[in-house]
Amino acid sequence: MPVNDIAILTTGDELLSGEISDSNTKTIAASLAAHGYRLRCSLAVPDQEKEIVAALEYLIGHVQFIIITGGLGSTGDDRTARAAARALGQRLVVNEDALEMVHDWFAQRNLKMEPSNERQALLPQWAQPLPNRIGTAPGFRLQHCGCDLFFLPGVPVEMAAMFKASVLPVLQRQVPDATPFLQRTFKLFGLSEPKIDRMIPYRQLPEGVEVAFALEYPLVLVKLKATGKGAEFFLDQAEALLLQELNDFLLARNEETVEENVAKLLTRAGLTLSLAESCTGGLLSALLTSQAGASAFLERSGVTYADSAKMAWLGVPQLILQQHGAVSEKCARAMASGLRQSTGTDLSLAITGIAGPDGGTDEKPVGTVFLALASEAGVHVKRYTFSGDRNQVQKMSATMALAWLQRFALQQLEA
Repeated sequence: MPVNDIAILTTGDELLSGEISDSNTKTIAASLAAHGYRLRCSLAVPDQEKEIVAALEYLIGHVQFIIITGGLGSTGDDRTARAAARALGQRLVVNEDALEMVHDWFAQRNLKMEPSNERQALLPQWAQPLPNRIGTAPGFRLQHCGCDLFFLPGVPVEMAAMFKASVLPVLQRQVPDATPFLQRTFKLFGLSEPKIDRMIPYRQLPEGVEVAFALEYPLVLVKLKATGKGAEFFLDQAEALLLQELNDFLLARNEETVEENVAKLLTRAGLTLSLAESCTGGLLSALLTSQAGASAFLERSGVTYADSAKMAWLGVPQLILQQHGAVSEKCARAMASGLRQSTGTDLSLAITGIAGPDGGTDEKPVGTVFLALASEAGVHVKRYTFSGDRNQVQKMSATMALAWLQRFALQQLEA
């Protein structure tokens, strides 16, 4: 079987209406690529039996390996097993092994099983049940006309566990000589994608190393990929060349998040931090406290949204607010210095701005944001004008603040 003779079929009205995003295809595709396999195609169809049947009949004629997700639940709109039986010309029967799996799941948790859950054991007559260690719905495997079909639940955590336990091992046995793809991901901030593209030394990169781009607003992701003998060595060479040009804009690598990297650096540097947020409404605090162990560096944070909060909590003089406004260099400076004076932390960072969609003026349009960082060396303040909607301005502001904190922590570690 060719390493790309694989297809994914996802089912669900909510996928096609935009109610939820299709994370299952992303998860499966990423795992396949990491093990040296590539998809030929992926399809999504609604929870309609005839649509699922048509998709299965088409794919069976074009690929040798199909991974189907969704429609294995206990409600009336779960029609995948019935559609599979119809597409493969089999009867739908109660599979005793599958029924035992369903009963055992409830028994092990001392939960009462609803009669409708027994529907999850109705499978095509030649189906081989696949255990579901997390949820109630067993998966199943079918073979038809030289094609292997794996039916998995649509719930992402259940699907991922079953794919790893029951699908990937079969694929590896069938195609044992697939060569894994190696990848390095660099999360860059502060440059546009075209600008980054111009800075990459393509002509110096080792032969066989591919470059790919992705966007994870407000970050640009640059991915270096290679496969085959010497892939690790060639990626090392390519990484060194890339970072010669772009290291100043690097915030995180591979699976690491920016906030994870910043938390690690602040902890290693032994720095304490306090935050005062206005236009970001606590977004920066939420990002940093999403990291386990954030108490090692974060002393406190506050959303000082109103002028009264800025005066009462941070000691911003009323005269500054009257003469310069809450969105100003002087206010941001006063916010950061007042916070550091009251907390005694090594660093105090303040954010104030106009996230929109209203509130902008000719002098201070929507997207105007001031960041201030107070430390023993003084207070550094800078004005930015970010584009985008309210959510984008908030994300950009919080990410810029993370970039400031990362730069300061690195400087302390390198001193």
